[in-house]
Amino acid sequence: MKKLVAYFSASGTTKQVANTLATAIGADEFEIVPTQTYTTADLNYMDKKSRTTIEMQNKNSRPEIKNQLKNMAEYDVVFLGFPIWWYTAPRIINTFLESYNFANKTIVLFATSGGSGLGNTAKDLKPSCDKTTNIISGKILNGRPSKAELKSWVDCLKL
Repeated sequence: MKKLVAYFSASGTTKQVANTLATAIGADEFEIVPTQTYTTADLNYMDKKSRTTIEMQNKNSRPEIKNQLKNMAEYDVVFLGFPIWWYTAPRIINTFLESYNFANKTIVLFATSGGSGLGNTAKDLKPSCDKTTNIISGKILNGRPSKAELKSWVDCLKL
């Protein structure tokens, strides 16, 4: 079973967890890079006119991705990481999911968050996938989980 850790990280927090996870489970890595980088002002959730607030209020928003993974067909399981924005995944995650064929694949979500859990994120993302895609809600991975902790979590998933 070939595994991929794909992630979007606006501030570097999710990237750090994704790097450790990929090393712990022997997975390839792919960073989802937005065409337009998010600035500190863009990430200000207190500002109703900030870029992220506007994107998250529009369920049809699909921020563009700069890079593309050429070999998605090779992977059976994709660990998909992101920060939680407004209680769900950033809209760029929908862009990513709609850019590839995930038919009959398993996607395991993981996230970093300043306070909220994954909530309905798996349900929110399902319409962006094939009906045969298995989305597992996964967990919040805050702090600096060790390779051993992450491997243990993945082993418990029995993929």
